[in-house]
Amino acid sequence: MAGPTILHADLDAFYASVEQLLDPRLRGRPVAVGGSARGGVVLAASYEAKAYGVSGGMPGWRAARLCPALHFVPGRFAEYQPLADRVMDILGDVTPAVERISIDEAFLDVAGSTHLFGPPATIAALLRRRVREEVGLPISVGAARTKHLAKIASQVAKPDGVVVVDPEREREFLDPLPVGLMWGVGPVARERLAERGITTIGELARTPSGAVERVLGHAVGARMSALAHNEDPRRVSGAGRARSVGAQSALGRQVASRELVREVLSQLADRVAGRLRAKDRAGRTVTVRVRFPGMRSVTRSTTLPGPVAATLTLTEVAEQLAWQAIDDQPGSDVEITLLAVSVSGLTAQSSLQLELPLLADDPRRPGSEPGAARWAVDRSVDAVRARFGRGAVGYLPSAMPRVRTVPDEFRELAEHDL
Repeated sequence: MAGPTILHADLDAFYASVEQLLDPRLRGRPVAVGGSARGGVVLAASYEAKAYGVSGGMPGWRAARLCPALHFVPGRFAEYQPLADRVMDILGDVTPAVERISIDEAFLDVAGSTHLFGPPATIAALLRRRVREEVGLPISVGAARTKHLAKIASQVAKPDGVVVVDPEREREFLDPLPVGLMWGVGPVARERLAERGITTIGELARTPSGAVERVLGHAVGARMSALAHNEDPRRVSGAGRARSVGAQSALGRQVASRELVREVLSQLADRVAGRLRAKDRAGRTVTVRVRFPGMRSVTRSTTLPGPVAATLTLTEVAEQLAWQAIDDQPGSDVEITLLAVSVSGLTAQSSLQLELPLLADDPRRPGSEPGAARWAVDRSVDAVRARFGRGAVGYLPSAMPRVRTVPDEFRELAEHDL
């Protein structure tokens, strides 16, 4: 049996910890990033605030009621990425096999590093010490035989700790833990499982896979059953260019109106297309995922004649795909809970090769006259934003959303780089 050589390193309450690092007056105090006592949304909370029940996504007024001494800060978005990158550099000093999965967390495979640095527990302690001394931030590390178990171990280790799961004691470790610690089990899935008396990972593992699939759906249920048994063949992929880029937006539960779908997809397309252009890339395959009540998702995709990175083109294609999924649902007032857009089949696109005017104009062909015009406008928009900020210019309706709950800067920090 392989040893616990997969590590999951996760910065503790990252955004709030950065605020406490930059402003010593906030250290040891309950801090909320974003929102205010009058409204808005809390983006992140320090552990001192979490002790009162404050959490990300909570209305500011509610957080203030739970914790009257809560300190609200607007968030220093320009500081988050550089500090997180410094932490990733430290992880890379131990092993080249680092798979960064978000701004503040990564998997490491240290199987080839133990002869230099010692066993996984020693490596984890080394990383925590260096991150604390060189960056000033707390980080928790879990070590296990699989990625899924390492991620759970890092959650158990929080805040600012290390948990190493012995392969011989995996079931002893997993069985009493709540199912909510599992990767992919959100509040809705947790509630559905609880209704059937399944609250721990051990109870989930003892439940036949077919029964779990009836509760959570075939794909999700089968995956959760496998993970409950710690069946996770995924390896740490290491560094490499992303094969796709995407963004998503949770909507609560809303009727799928033309206005809502257009606004949300235009915001998502703007973020995705902007990230593609920033790296001089484009993609041919567009995929849209629509989630409906009950955690049921439908995916639609199409492959375009040429690689695109134009915001308007991506918006139009995403709308068509989304309505294909929505129109296939029974009833008139179809409700949706999430929209997601991704682009794959990526290729370099630092410039455009114009077409000869032999075919009818089609903006889906980037070399056509309208396709090239859209690309040129987008490049101008990118230049204006680079100088004056993202809010200086944009396309309607994404530039003036009816409800703005989370700053775009915060959303983009959570999305993978290319």
